[in-house]
Amino acid sequence: MSMIESINKIKHTSSGNFFLIAGPCVVEDETMPFLIAEKVKVICDRLHIPFIYKASFRKANRSKLDSFQGIGDIKALEIVRQVGEKFDIPTLTDIHSEADASRAAEYVDVLQIPAFLCRQTELLIAAARTGKFVNVKKGQFVSADSMKFAVEKIRQSGNDKIMLTERGTTFGYSDLLVDFRGIPTMQAIGVPVVLDVTHSLQIPNRTTGTSGGQPQFIETLAKAGIAAGTDGLFLETHPDPETAKSDGENMLKLDLLENLLEKLIKIRKATS
Repeated sequence: MSMIESINKIKHTSSGNFFLIAGPCVVEDETMPFLIAEKVKVICDRLHIPFIYKASFRKANRSKLDSFQGIGDIKALEIVRQVGEKFDIPTLTDIHSEADASRAAEYVDVLQIPAFLCRQTELLIAAARTGKFVNVKKGQFVSADSMKFAVEKIRQSGNDKIMLTERGTTFGYSDLLVDFRGIPTMQAIGVPVVLDVTHSLQIPNRTTGTSGGQPQFIETLAKAGIAAGTDGLFLETHPDPETAKSDGENMLKLDLLENLLEKLIKIRKATS
């Protein structure tokens, strides 16, 4: 947990718990981000779980051109910053280009590299040079061991504040599988490792042009990840996933979060 302690405003790092990256898929409007952040923060404070709030300011990899992408970059980034300031919590957002890196770094504490872009050298370098903590999602098409090259690119660019996130490996065209051997494999690179328990349950590449999901297995995957020793969990949550404007089919309903985290803490204590 020592490296995570360097993230601005993070709390409860001496609790012995895993840390949590959680929030909506994308900033949908001006009110929902605050509602979600407040509820998750209250839960994490009660359970002494280090919490990083996440929300994408723009969805740049939607399958269909007419899918919701965001409310405007600066407007969304400003909302994420306000969430961090209001609740005194660290914030995270995805970036997709070199220009995004320098711009988003003015608003958030952690920059996240999407899985599809984990090998994009210039993007990794640009993120590293901001001096922010960088979370790189493991591509569905790469091995856990090969993520050492992404880490090397960031370290060689002068930034050692790195974490890696497991989010499944492509199996065929329409399924993702999590190989839990990847958690200790990536930890051996010398960085904290996170398990993304919602995107790992996506069903991508559907002929409808939207991703499906299997949220009924979020608890199963999360329990397995904690038992396997993951340092952190990533999940997207929403008060009403059926109405979410992105990734609703694999989100955790917000009302289910507290009970899930209570179970996971028990597993963490039993396996520590």
